[in-house]
Formats: sequence, C-alpha cells, structure tokens
Amino acid sequence: MSNEVARLEPGDKAPELSLLNQDSKSVTSQELLATPTIFFFFPAAGSPGCTKEAVDFQDYLEDFAAQGYQVVGISPDSPSRLKEFALSHDLSFQLLSDPDLEAHRSFGAFGQKTLYGRVYTGVLRSTIVTNEKGKIDQALYNVKATGHTNMLKKRLGI
Repeated sequence: MSNEVARLEPGDKAPELSLLNQDSKSVTSQELLATPTIFFFFPAAGSPGCTKEAVDFQDYLEDFAAQGYQVVGISPDSPSRLKEFALSHDLSFQLLSDPDLEAHRSFGAFGQKTLYGRVYTGVLRSTIVTNEKGKIDQALYNVKATGHTNMLKKRLGI
C-alpha cells in the first residue's frame, strides 16, 4: 500500500475533521467551514521554518481577515505544545492538533518528500483555502515556509 494520499483540487468538498485546538477544545469542520478558511499544515511547532511561517500568517492576519478569511494552523503536535508555541510567538489564530495525521491525510498534506537527498514519508507543508460553502478554492502543496504568505496574498488578490 502506498503512503501517498490523494491531493485536493479546487471545487472539491473539504474533508470532515474534528480536532483539539491549543486550548484542548474540540473544533469541527462544521464550525470552521462556514467561513472562508486558510488551513496551513506544518510539520512541527517551534522548528525554524514552521515558526517563520506561523509568524508570517500572524503578521498578515488582519489582511486576510479584511477579506473574510480566518487562518487555522494544523500540525501533529499536542494541544499543550501548540499552546506553548502560540504563547511564545503571540499567535492569535487557532492551532489544531492532529497527532494521528488523519486531517493531514484527508487534506492531502502527507506523503513522500525529500530532505537533503533522503526520501521519506511525512507532513507536506501545505495550504488549503476553502470558501464559505466548504469547497476548496486553492490547494497548494510542498510550499516554502519563507515567502509563502506573500505568495498566498497575491493568489488571493489581497
């Protein structure tokens, strides 16, 4: 069986999810998908690339919100680790814990990748943008941590 998961395409219905946030509160897709949402999937809270990406989203949070988007980060980290990450970088958006990688797999943010010439399976840094109808508007896989939010702003016309 392959470790590859199907990637989402614009127009697809967003997958269901139910995860704990950084405050250990359960959050479901029904709650999230009523609002246009930018989901960004990242490998590890506190790592240099993930920190840069999260801080960039925080820096542009008002720009995204002005266009009606909420930002939600999802990683395999525990709720307590995500809370520590949020507090240490003044992040004011929700972070969701996906330790079993179920949401990562259903959103296509898990698969084969290469790091320093080594091929392995893991979290793919990905951003999925949904509209208020719960449909995928954009599905961006293997994005770079640095400069990603600027590229996303351009793609969304912000």
